[in-house]
Amino acid sequence: MVFLAWFFYRSPFGLVITAPVLIPFYREGTKRREGRKKEELSVQFRMALGSMITALKAGYSSDNAVRETWKEMCFLYGEKSAISLEFARMIQGMRSRVPLEKLMLEFGERSGISDIWEFAEVFATARRTGGDMADIMERSVSLLEQRMEVEQEIRVMLSSRRIETRIMNIVPFVIVLYISVTSPDFFAPLFHNLKGIAIMTGCLAAYLAAVFWSEKITRIEI
Repeated sequence: MVFLAWFFYRSPFGLVITAPVLIPFYREGTKRREGRKKEELSVQFRMALGSMITALKAGYSSDNAVRETWKEMCFLYGEKSAISLEFARMIQGMRSRVPLEKLMLEFGERSGISDIWEFAEVFATARRTGGDMADIMERSVSLLEQRMEVEQEIRVMLSSRRIETRIMNIVPFVIVLYISVTSPDFFAPLFHNLKGIAIMTGCLAAYLAAVFWSEKITRIEI
Protein backbone atom coordinates (compact mmCIF):
# COMPACT_ATOMS: atom_id res chain seq x y z
CA MET A 1 0.00 0.00 0.00
CA VAL A 2 2.94 2.34 0.71
CA PHE A 3 4.34 1.60 -2.74
CA LEU A 4 0.98 2.28 -4.41
CA ALA A 5 0.62 5.52 -2.47
CA TRP A 6 4.05 6.67 -3.60
CA PHE A 7 3.67 5.39 -7.17
CA PHE A 8 0.27 6.91 -7.90
CA TYR A 9 0.30 9.97 -5.65
CA ARG A 10 3.90 10.68 -4.56
CA SER A 11 2.51 11.50 -1.13
CA PRO A 12 1.96 9.65 2.16
CA PHE A 13 -1.61 10.97 2.08
CA GLY A 14 -2.18 8.56 -0.80
CA LEU A 15 -2.45 5.84 1.84
CA VAL A 16 -5.93 7.15 2.60
CA ILE A 17 -6.96 6.17 -0.94
CA THR A 18 -4.93 2.96 -1.27
CA ALA A 19 -5.76 1.55 2.18
CA PRO A 20 -9.21 0.18 1.12
CA VAL A 21 -7.39 -1.92 -1.50
CA LEU A 22 -6.24 -4.10 1.39
CA ILE A 23 -9.77 -5.52 1.72
CA PRO A 24 -10.01 -7.29 -1.67
CA PHE A 25 -6.35 -8.33 -1.48
CA TYR A 26 -6.95 -9.83 1.96
CA ARG A 27 -10.04 -11.68 0.73
CA GLU A 28 -8.19 -12.97 -2.31
CA GLY A 29 -5.29 -14.11 -0.16
CA THR A 30 -7.68 -15.87 2.19
CA LYS A 31 -9.32 -17.71 -0.72
CA ARG A 32 -5.93 -18.82 -2.01
CA ARG A 33 -4.84 -20.11 1.40
CA GLU A 34 -8.11 -21.99 1.82
CA GLY A 35 -7.73 -23.44 -1.67
CA ARG A 36 -4.21 -24.65 -0.93
CA LYS A 37 -5.35 -26.20 2.36
CA LYS A 38 -8.18 -28.03 0.59
CA GLU A 39 -5.81 -29.33 -2.09
CA GLU A 40 -3.40 -30.53 0.59
CA LEU A 41 -6.19 -32.21 2.57
CA SER A 42 -7.53 -33.86 -0.58
CA VAL A 43 -4.14 -35.43 -1.32
CA GLN A 44 -3.75 -36.54 2.29
CA PHE A 45 -7.26 -38.00 2.28
CA ARG A 46 -6.44 -40.09 -0.78
CA MET A 47 -3.41 -41.49 1.06
CA ALA A 48 -5.58 -42.14 4.10
CA LEU A 49 -8.04 -44.15 2.02
CA GLY A 50 -5.19 -46.24 0.68
CA SER A 51 -4.06 -46.95 4.22
CA MET A 52 -7.60 -47.88 5.29
CA ILE A 53 -7.94 -50.24 2.33
CA THR A 54 -4.76 -52.03 3.37
CA ALA A 55 -5.99 -52.32 6.96
CA LEU A 56 -9.42 -53.63 5.90
CA LYS A 57 -7.87 -56.22 3.60
CA ALA A 58 -5.65 -57.29 6.49
CA GLY A 59 -8.79 -58.14 8.47
CA TYR A 60 -9.25 -55.03 10.59
CA SER A 61 -12.73 -53.74 11.32
CA SER A 62 -13.64 -50.26 10.06
CA ASP A 63 -13.09 -48.74 13.52
CA ASN A 64 -9.68 -50.34 13.96
CA ALA A 65 -8.77 -49.44 10.35
CA VAL A 66 -9.35 -45.79 11.26
CA ARG A 67 -7.00 -46.13 14.24
CA GLU A 68 -4.31 -47.76 12.12
CA THR A 69 -4.73 -45.09 9.46
CA TRP A 70 -4.31 -42.35 12.06
CA LYS A 71 -0.98 -43.86 13.11
CA GLU A 72 0.23 -43.99 9.52
CA MET A 73 -0.91 -40.43 8.78
CA CYS A 74 0.95 -39.20 11.87
CA PHE A 75 4.04 -40.96 10.57
CA LEU A 76 3.68 -39.54 7.04
CA TYR A 77 2.47 -35.99 7.72
CA GLY A 78 2.90 -35.43 11.47
CA GLU A 79 0.39 -35.30 14.30
CA LYS A 80 -0.48 -31.65 13.58
CA SER A 81 -1.37 -32.23 9.93
CA ALA A 82 -4.96 -31.68 8.84
CA ILE A 83 -5.67 -35.33 8.06
CA SER A 84 -4.11 -36.56 11.33
CA LEU A 85 -6.20 -34.13 13.36
CA GLU A 86 -9.37 -35.22 11.56
CA PHE A 87 -8.70 -38.91 12.20
CA ALA A 88 -7.79 -38.14 15.81
CA ARG A 89 -11.16 -36.42 16.16
CA MET A 90 -12.91 -39.49 14.74
CA ILE A 91 -11.06 -41.75 17.17
CA GLN A 92 -12.11 -39.51 20.05
CA GLY A 93 -15.70 -39.66 18.81
CA MET A 94 -15.61 -43.46 18.66
CA ARG A 95 -14.44 -43.53 22.27
CA SER A 96 -17.56 -41.54 23.12
CA ARG A 97 -19.72 -44.18 21.34
CA VAL A 98 -20.46 -41.99 18.31
CA PRO A 99 -21.02 -44.11 15.16
CA LEU A 100 -18.14 -44.00 12.70
CA GLU A 101 -20.42 -43.18 9.76
CA LYS A 102 -21.68 -40.08 11.57
CA LEU A 103 -18.12 -39.00 12.33
CA MET A 104 -17.17 -39.49 8.70
CA LEU A 105 -20.13 -37.38 7.56
CA GLU A 106 -19.10 -34.62 9.98
CA PHE A 107 -15.56 -34.78 8.57
CA GLY A 108 -16.90 -34.42 5.03
CA GLU A 109 -19.03 -31.44 6.02
CA ARG A 110 -16.15 -29.74 7.87
CA SER A 111 -13.69 -30.23 5.03
CA GLY A 112 -15.81 -28.38 2.46
CA ILE A 113 -14.41 -30.77 -0.18
CA SER A 114 -16.99 -32.44 -2.40
CA ASP A 115 -14.92 -35.62 -2.85
CA ILE A 116 -14.68 -36.22 0.89
CA TRP A 117 -18.36 -35.42 1.46
CA GLU A 118 -19.47 -37.77 -1.31
CA PHE A 119 -17.23 -40.53 0.00
CA ALA A 120 -18.60 -40.00 3.51
CA GLU A 121 -22.15 -40.45 2.24
CA VAL A 122 -21.22 -43.65 0.40
CA PHE A 123 -19.30 -44.87 3.45
CA ALA A 124 -22.28 -44.22 5.74
CA THR A 125 -24.64 -46.05 3.37
CA ALA A 126 -22.27 -49.01 3.07
CA ARG A 127 -21.91 -49.23 6.85
CA ARG A 128 -25.68 -49.33 7.30
CA THR A 129 -26.26 -51.87 4.53
CA GLY A 130 -23.18 -54.01 5.13
CA GLY A 131 -21.38 -53.30 1.86
CA ASP A 132 -17.83 -54.32 0.95
CA MET A 133 -15.87 -51.41 2.48
CA ALA A 134 -12.55 -52.31 0.85
CA ASP A 135 -14.10 -52.43 -2.62
CA ILE A 136 -15.96 -49.14 -2.07
CA MET A 137 -12.78 -47.41 -0.94
CA GLU A 138 -10.78 -48.74 -3.88
CA ARG A 139 -13.35 -47.27 -6.26
CA SER A 140 -13.27 -43.98 -4.36
CA VAL A 141 -9.47 -43.81 -4.60
CA SER A 142 -9.67 -44.52 -8.34
CA LEU A 143 -12.15 -41.66 -8.83
CA LEU A 144 -10.05 -39.31 -6.71
CA GLU A 145 -6.93 -40.11 -8.74
CA GLN A 146 -8.76 -39.48 -12.01
CA ARG A 147 -10.05 -36.14 -10.72
CA MET A 148 -6.61 -35.08 -9.51
CA GLU A 149 -5.05 -36.01 -12.85
CA VAL A 150 -7.55 -33.77 -14.65
CA GLU A 151 -6.90 -30.92 -12.21
CA GLN A 152 -3.14 -31.29 -12.69
CA GLU A 153 -3.52 -31.19 -16.48
CA ILE A 154 -5.56 -27.99 -16.19
CA ARG A 155 -2.95 -26.42 -13.90
CA VAL A 156 -0.19 -27.24 -16.39
CA MET A 157 -2.22 -25.75 -19.25
CA LEU A 158 -2.85 -22.55 -17.29
CA SER A 159 0.61 -22.17 -15.74
CA SER A 160 2.10 -20.35 -18.74
CA ARG A 161 -0.91 -18.02 -18.93
CA ARG A 162 -0.59 -17.20 -15.25
CA ILE A 163 3.10 -16.38 -15.68
CA GLU A 164 2.21 -14.10 -18.58
CA THR A 165 -0.45 -12.46 -16.41
CA ARG A 166 2.06 -11.80 -13.62
CA ILE A 167 4.48 -10.25 -16.11
CA MET A 168 1.76 -8.04 -17.59
CA ASN A 169 0.81 -6.89 -14.10
CA ILE A 170 4.38 -5.70 -13.51
CA VAL A 171 5.03 -4.13 -16.93
CA PRO A 172 3.09 -0.87 -16.29
CA PHE A 173 5.14 -0.17 -13.17
CA VAL A 174 8.41 -0.87 -14.98
CA ILE A 175 7.50 1.46 -17.85
CA VAL A 176 6.38 4.32 -15.62
CA LEU A 177 9.37 3.94 -13.29
CA TYR A 178 11.73 3.98 -16.28
CA ILE A 179 10.17 7.16 -17.64
CA SER A 180 10.18 8.71 -14.16
CA VAL A 181 13.92 8.06 -13.84
CA THR A 182 14.91 9.18 -17.34
CA SER A 183 12.44 12.12 -17.52
CA PRO A 184 11.59 13.19 -13.95
CA ASP A 185 9.32 16.05 -15.06
CA PHE A 186 7.22 13.98 -17.47
CA PHE A 187 4.64 12.90 -14.85
CA ALA A 188 5.05 15.91 -12.56
CA PRO A 189 1.71 17.54 -13.61
CA LEU A 190 -0.15 14.45 -12.33
CA PHE A 191 0.91 14.88 -8.71
CA HIS A 192 -0.06 17.27 -5.91
CA ASN A 193 -3.13 18.72 -7.64
CA LEU A 194 -6.79 17.75 -7.73
CA LYS A 195 -6.96 16.95 -11.45
CA GLY A 196 -3.86 14.78 -11.26
CA ILE A 197 -5.17 12.96 -8.18
CA ALA A 198 -8.46 12.23 -9.98
CA ILE A 199 -6.63 10.92 -13.06
CA MET A 200 -4.26 8.72 -11.04
CA THR A 201 -7.14 7.39 -8.94
CA GLY A 202 -8.89 6.38 -12.17
CA CYS A 203 -5.68 4.70 -13.37
CA LEU A 204 -5.35 2.84 -10.06
CA ALA A 205 -8.96 1.66 -10.25
CA ALA A 206 -8.50 0.47 -13.85
CA TYR A 207 -5.26 -1.33 -12.98
CA LEU A 208 -6.77 -3.13 -9.98
CA ALA A 209 -9.83 -4.13 -12.01
CA ALA A 210 -7.54 -5.61 -14.68
CA VAL A 211 -5.54 -7.51 -12.05
CA PHE A 212 -8.59 -9.07 -10.41
CA TRP A 213 -10.21 -9.82 -13.78
CA SER A 214 -7.06 -11.59 -15.02
CA GLU A 215 -6.91 -13.63 -11.82
CA LYS A 216 -10.55 -14.62 -12.22
CA ILE A 217 -10.31 -15.80 -15.83
CA THR A 218 -7.18 -17.88 -15.13
CA ARG A 219 -8.76 -19.67 -12.17
CA ILE A 220 -10.77 -22.74 -13.09
CA GLU A 221 -12.46 -24.81 -10.39
CA ILE A 222 -13.59 -28.36 -11.07
